[in-house]
Amino acid sequence: MARILVIRLGALGDFIQSFAPFAAIRAHYVHDTVDLLTQAPFAELARHAPWFDHVHVDRRPPWRDLPAVMALRRLLRSYDFIYDLQTSGRSTRYFHLSGMKAWSGIARGAQAVHDSPQRRIMHTRARQRDQLRRAGIDSLPVPDLSWLMHDGPVLPAPYGVLVPGAAAHRPAKRWPVERYAALARHMHAQGLSPVIVGGRGEGTLAATIRDTCPVAVDLTGRTSLLELGGVMARAACAVGNDTGPMHLAAALGVPSTVLFSADSNPALTAPVGQYAGQVRIIYVHDLATLRVDRVAATLA
Repeated sequence: MARILVIRLGALGDFIQSFAPFAAIRAHYVHDTVDLLTQAPFAELARHAPWFDHVHVDRRPPWRDLPAVMALRRLLRSYDFIYDLQTSGRSTRYFHLSGMKAWSGIARGAQAVHDSPQRRIMHTRARQRDQLRRAGIDSLPVPDLSWLMHDGPVLPAPYGVLVPGAAAHRPAKRWPVERYAALARHMHAQGLSPVIVGGRGEGTLAATIRDTCPVAVDLTGRTSLLELGGVMARAACAVGNDTGPMHLAAALGVPSTVLFSADSNPALTAPVGQYAGQVRIIYVHDLATLRVDRVAATLA
């Protein structure tokens, strides 16, 4: 029995974009051990997923912490093959730390190096598909996410999810919260209950929306990722910025409208849905210029 390790760190959207590669690796090694090395925020979600036998948390030890670094080296060297889906500077240093050649990633000297000159202009999913193909995995199936659809609060239907937040250090990725408030009122008038989701630090955004639309339900900071999956799966639609929860909505097959500014490129990172037309992208240079009626029209 072979021992396989998958490395996926990064942000929530990046992690969700790897659901299909996770499923493909699991299917390829159906009788072997497949483990994951990830970050603490994603460990619970990964442990509930059907793809991994064990989930390890990367503590990102400082390189000067020799005992911790050597423990990481021992972990890496305990596997027969490693799929580095992070393909970052840090994960490539793990390749060099391990001293292993049985590796799929971008490190020179790896057995299955992904050195395509097109890497930087490929969408994340296309890049992952090409990386796995070079490592001998040709199929990238639509993953079964039924395990992710049942947790979280059961809210009166129909409802639509609003995701007004995004990375705090990238404010250009956020549509003005007052526009979300106006959209929430429009949704309510159309018979959809607005439900606001996000992290603990985004409660002020929810409060602003509820000042305009008091019937909106505020779930910011009140769901785990597993619970958020259930909330998303039962939604009639989702509207939000280019951020992790919108990747989750798209992956679950929810009709989704995702708002992009010039701060990120949907050709490289847009959420991937389950069927044509499910995910609608609105791409404008400056989200402050995006009118509510244009977004509301996607909900019709």
